[in-house]
Formats: sequence, C-alpha cells, structure tokens
Amino acid sequence: MKERVQVSGRTAVISGAASGIGRALAVRLAAHGCALALSDWDEAGLKETAALVDTPVMCRVLDVRDRDAQLGWADDVAGWAPTNLGMVVNNAGVVLTQWAAQANYDDDKWLMDINFWGVAHGTRAFLPHLINQGSGVVVNMSSIFGLCAFPSQSTYCAAKFAVRGYTEAVRQELHGTGVRTATVHPGGVRTPITRSGRIRVDPLGDPDLEKFHHNFSALALTSPEQAAETIHRGVTRGHARIMVGLDSRLTYLAATVLPTHYADVMRLAAPLARSALQRRLPWRDRNPG
Repeated sequence: MKERVQVSGRTAVISGAASGIGRALAVRLAAHGCALALSDWDEAGLKETAALVDTPVMCRVLDVRDRDAQLGWADDVAGWAPTNLGMVVNNAGVVLTQWAAQANYDDDKWLMDINFWGVAHGTRAFLPHLINQGSGVVVNMSSIFGLCAFPSQSTYCAAKFAVRGYTEAVRQELHGTGVRTATVHPGGVRTPITRSGRIRVDPLGDPDLEKFHHNFSALALTSPEQAAETIHRGVTRGHARIMVGLDSRLTYLAATVLPTHYADVMRLAAPLARSALQRRLPWRDRNPG
C-alpha cells in the first residue's frame, strides 16, 4: 500500500500557472489550504490566476528556459513560503507539430528548451530545498505522448519521453530522503496550448491549420479542473505515474500490451476520430457553402 503524501495545507509551486492545468491546479490547491508560488511568462494571465484565489500568493514572470532565473526563484520561494513546500509542479509547456523530414531546428530547440530543460531546471532548483526539509513532491508534466509516439510529434515526444525517464530516475535517487517525484501523463485537455504553439502541419491531413485548433478542442475529453483533481489525488496517494483522462489510460494500456504494435491500433482508430469530429463540429464546418 502506498504511503499517503501531505500536500494540502503546504506551499505549492506551479509553473505555467497563467492558464489551463496550471491555473486549475492553483485554484484547487488554494481551496485545500495551500499557499501558492506561481510563475509564467504571461504576466496578465498570471495576475488573473492570482485574483481567483484567497490564499497567500507569490508570483513571478519567469521563462523556464532560464536556469539562473529558476535557481533564483527557488531561493526566493523558500525564503517566502509560509509553510513547508508540498508540491513543486513543473507544468509549463508548449506544443509543436511538424514532419521530421522538414523540421525546423529552431522550432526543435524552442520546444526542447521549454518542455525538457524547463522541467529539469525547475527540478534541480527546488530539490535542495525539498531534501533539506525532508519531504515534498516534484511533479513533472509529461504527456500521453510520453507513453507512445505519434506522427508530427517527433520532437514533442522526444521531450515528453525524456521528462518521463528523467523524473523516474530522480525518484530512484531520492529513495530514503522523504522526497518523491511523480510524472503526469495528460491526454487531451481543453486548454489553449495549441493557440500558443507552433502548428506547422495538421496530423489528420487538413491543409486548413485553423481547423487543427477546433479539432483539438473537439477531441479533448478532459477539463483542466478534472485534470487538476486527478493530479492532486494521485500525488496525495503517492502515485509515481498519474494518468489524466480516459484517453491517457487507454494509451498506457495499449503501449504496455502492444509495445511495438500500438501504432497499428492508432491507425485503425483514426477513421473513428475523424467520424467523431464530423459529429461534434458544426454542420456549416462540415458542409461549407
């Protein structure tokens, strides 16, 4: 039986807190008595999140790619925190879709610097403080694409698989310290992540990239609030891997049972996904003119 982890009533640190899962986590944890240390590059969105909670809040406009800024942030949070640190959530991330053969190297670097190195910098910055207090959890955001590969997502998958391996290795290193890690694997969550991403191709083949954003929202099964509840519950229960959404759990099952053939299942499921989109999108979008 896993040992329960104290999260509620402690200070929570969340990057990417200006919207989506980060904002929903902030609101949920504040309702459970957590003081909040929130960061994001989006200053306006960060202020909106802070205004939603009635708890001690410290905010910082932060680029997670900046290692020195992350180290400074961790020191400042440790000095400010009114209670021991409970969760450090490295949530900030971006999305990129492109074909590997035509990949833009600047796009690749941009994504890896945020989605992997941002997580690694945040982990390293806060670990000394967590180890010093002898408790706490580092929660790193991977993805459904940290469990399986998907066309047009080669760089994104590389980053999310890397987050998974990095976090699980660190968890083993921390054995006996009282500090843990958890890897989160969200499926489709209804967030604005694609709007701030770099969408070069639609993996479903539609040349109208604007439809990609509509398709993502139509297929996303989970709300940010549901994701936040699942993450909070999973961390409290001591889970090392946290699957968010039915699509994430099914993908994990497929990748476990069919580790080299899950792509065949996904190809067979693609027509079903297109059919679902046709049912969910407005009639005028299906029949222009």
